[in-house]
Amino acid sequence: MADFTELLAGYGRFRDTDWTRQRDRWAALSEGQSPKVMIIACSDSRVDPAQVFDTLPGEIFVVRNVANLVPPFELDGKRHGVSAALEFAVTQLQVSEIVVMGHGSCGGVHAALTQAFDGKAPGEGGFIAHWVDMLDDARDRVIATHGTGPDALHALELETVRVSLANLRTFPCIPEREAAGTLRLRGAYFAIADGVLHVMGDDGDFAPA
Repeated sequence: MADFTELLAGYGRFRDTDWTRQRDRWAALSEGQSPKVMIIACSDSRVDPAQVFDTLPGEIFVVRNVANLVPPFELDGKRHGVSAALEFAVTQLQVSEIVVMGHGSCGGVHAALTQAFDGKAPGEGGFIAHWVDMLDDARDRVIATHGTGPDALHALELETVRVSLANLRTFPCIPEREAAGTLRLRGAYFAIADGVLHVMGDDGDFAPA
């Protein structure tokens, strides 16, 4: 796996190839961005949306966090990184689509399913526990149907997408734009094991793209 020295070597290759080859594109991007799609994905090192979707610089506005979760709209005076990025994408960049992309072998979902960090202090797992407790209701539903085995983990990975889509709709700026036809929400799931992308239909089920 790459360390920082190897990352710097990669930067050198980037400067010598992509930067030079796409110089006009980079010059245009230096004046501003206008992506049409926002993607909310997991921080997992194996699931880079730009790689999965083979996009060019400037094409997608990406937020990544543990288990690709969107918290509900809250007015509690605290700092909200996902909410700020969402607000910027929707009201300033005026993206026309938001994609929530879950993935297989998700550590955050495993933590939610097993409640491995419950009771831990912040800095020792407590932040993780409080983040993934957004999945508690979904976890209960999944366990009631699938138990706690591999099928349950996969089912909860799909539920992260549905939970985040539902939470997106608690932000006032989202449903009003959906109603106007200027914004569409989508769900997706990338299976790390076989490299297949699944897309969520209007019925909430997932099928290979």
